[in-house]
Amino acid sequence: MSEAPSREPEQAPGEAGSASPIRQMSLWPPPRSTRHSAKRRRTIIVAALVGTLIGLAAVGGAAWALRAGSGAPEAGGSVPDSHAGTWSGDMSQEDAEGRHVTDYHVQIKLESGEERGSADYSLDCRGSLTLRERDGDRLVFDYVETYDRDNRCIDESELYLEPGSAPDTLDARWEAVSHDGVPMTSTGTLR
Repeated sequence: MSEAPSREPEQAPGEAGSASPIRQMSLWPPPRSTRHSAKRRRTIIVAALVGTLIGLAAVGGAAWALRAGSGAPEAGGSVPDSHAGTWSGDMSQEDAEGRHVTDYHVQIKLESGEERGSADYSLDCRGSLTLRERDGDRLVFDYVETYDRDNRCIDESELYLEPGSAPDTLDARWEAVSHDGVPMTSTGTLR
């Protein structure tokens, strides 16, 4: 009697059970290691926290600057509508001891939104004004002489302008040092 051939393939030495080294086939790739992805997540979280802290610091710094700067004078800027126009009036000049030196008439021209203006004096002098500081309604200009035929006027001075006590007026104060080194102050009301 002859034996029927076996349908099971022969096993290789050392293998038990199945003849194929592949035991189970998967349609999905093997899982990745989470060792590196956890490190990447931590890096992203730390970067996000640092970015948030920097953003909060910037916002806090800006808020502090606005709050602290609200009472401080603003450098430069431009002439507000309340000070724009042609203003003129009589000025009285005194020296540092309070002694009267001279009286003169001045005309100032300022344009809204501009940083510069001009001043003409009855002493046959004129000069340019540059807005240096703005503190609310008070403006401070640097004056530089551009014309002085008889060398009678002061070459450089500061002009302080603020609303006067009467409507549509400005109180003006010029501070300067004469050619002889004497501090001079001129005051008056401009209309």
